[in-house]
Amino acid sequence: MPTDPAVVYTHGHHESVLRSHTWRTAANSAGYLLGALEPHHRVLDVGCGPGTITADLAALVPDGHVTGIDNADEILDAARSTATGRSLTNTAFRTGDAQALPFADDSFDVVHAHQVLQHLGDPVGALREMRRVCVPGGLVAVRDSDYAAMTWYPSGPGLDAWLELYRSVARAGGGEPDAGRRLKAWAREAGFADITATASAWCFADEAERAWWGGLWADRTTASGYAGRAVALGYADQEHLERIAAAWRDWAAAPDGWFAVLHGELLCRA
Repeated sequence: MPTDPAVVYTHGHHESVLRSHTWRTAANSAGYLLGALEPHHRVLDVGCGPGTITADLAALVPDGHVTGIDNADEILDAARSTATGRSLTNTAFRTGDAQALPFADDSFDVVHAHQVLQHLGDPVGALREMRRVCVPGGLVAVRDSDYAAMTWYPSGPGLDAWLELYRSVARAGGGEPDAGRRLKAWAREAGFADITATASAWCFADEAERAWWGGLWADRTTASGYAGRAVALGYADQEHLERIAAAWRDWAAAPDGWFAVLHGELLCRA
């Protein structure tokens, strides 16, 4: 996540946010990368958060090493606990800025970033940094959601209001919530020529999935850093946030409820 004070990590690290982040695995969030990993690879995981994907990557490179970086010390403590709990000995974690990586040139075989570029004021610069620390011929792998491409059923004004609000708050913080569609353009601007662009989705449809996804977004809408910023920026008051949270709970309770999160993803040869 960014350390530039002009750029704000929209979500913060409220429990409702970590509820989502700790659900993420290499399988459900980095599947496009896994076939390219080799046991000896040195991997950098940029914006590692609580380390669940980082730990999965470390298990896939048993003769290599994975370094996770994030700018929040408290979340790195959670990442270290994740790795320790899985008895992984080939991981390290440190604070770092995706836009000014604290590593020498050509330090890693693979540089990975999941849901990071959408929060940065200079995603092209971050991609250049990822390329700089990647060995020639190595891979830079990035995946970001695209909020405008998210779709759901049943439709209604409540979740429409959520999407409009979230995109406004994210952009006010210096980010680009519709990042998924822009990844290829950003990578080309950063100087990559060998780019494989794909897309994949998360889908939440059964009763348990709806309760989990709708519940965490209802809680984010009233209690997370995103909620506080929405009010501070004058985009919403508490009553408006409560109405959006209620719409999330109504969606989760609908037997026909369905929600898809589209992601853009790239494998870029350094």
